[in-house]
Amino acid sequence: MTTMTIDRDHDPGADAASARVAALENVASVPLETAGSRVLVGTASWTDPTMTAAGVFYPKGADSAEERLAYYASSFPVVEVDATYYALPAERTAQLWAERTPPDFTFDIKAHALMTGQGTETRRLPKAIREALPPEMQEKTRIYAKDFPAELNDEVWRMFRSALAPLEERGQLGSILLQYPKWVFPSNENRSIIEDAAARLKSWRVAVEFRNGSWLNEKNRDRTLAFLSERAIPFVMVDEPQGFKSSVPPEVAVTSPDLAIVRFHGRNAATWEAKNITPAERFRYLYSRDELSEWVPRIREAAGQAKEIHLMFNNCYANYGTTNAREIADLFAEELATAS
Repeated sequence: MTTMTIDRDHDPGADAASARVAALENVASVPLETAGSRVLVGTASWTDPTMTAAGVFYPKGADSAEERLAYYASSFPVVEVDATYYALPAERTAQLWAERTPPDFTFDIKAHALMTGQGTETRRLPKAIREALPPEMQEKTRIYAKDFPAELNDEVWRMFRSALAPLEERGQLGSILLQYPKWVFPSNENRSIIEDAAARLKSWRVAVEFRNGSWLNEKNRDRTLAFLSERAIPFVMVDEPQGFKSSVPPEVAVTSPDLAIVRFHGRNAATWEAKNITPAERFRYLYSRDELSEWVPRIREAAGQAKEIHLMFNNCYANYGTTNAREIADLFAEELATAS
């Protein structure tokens, strides 16, 4: 595995990150209210091994999956589940998530890779789907939905929806994140793919994140945002490394009156498109308070346009995401106190 490092100001280690919030009241533990909007702050992981290591985020004794989720839910009102991108969820798992969290806790769920045109490891597919594949596809290490028989593709979507029913029934299902890869560029065909995904997930809130910057370039920006606005699909705003074809600029664009989402990926350009590294290494970046402050007026702007805003920290190395989540909530609360 390739490990890449960044400057120590943005990668100071878990102890230094913890020290930054030691004296802060955790205002991120409940939604922040402003301008008729609820602002929920959380992270895109609660189980990464670098996060569950002793003394990093969880208190001593919080060693089981149940204890960790309960502690996380006491610290933040929302979490993003990214494991569903790699493997279709199981209904029993979703039931346990619901049972282990307060009824007002929110789960944002990342769509499975096959649902956004990306490849998945064949061995991680449910047995019933794997065994129903043509023999030549069963032998492949990695497969794509475009190669699936239509009925099996439909089954992927059905199983995804069915598994998350416990969260939907308890009102804990936030949104389904449709993250499209960098080879999905602006075109009528790809807009139709997004429409199809939204239709398959009808009655659920979906949100779209692009990994191809041309969706928001001068030529396509207005059409992209109009397309999403007409369908009330949230455009996922991002903070991420710039200068790549996969880079989307960090601008405010609210395309749904119900929900706005910002995902913070860190600004580690060295690892952004690196191969063969873990997500924790890819997004290993601790924002400075000054960098987070850049988003406070942007959040205020979005708050006037959407009923609910989710600020999700995907810099999931150790306690970097939880530290920054608490810090941005503190900065936003300070802004609200000053403005009142």
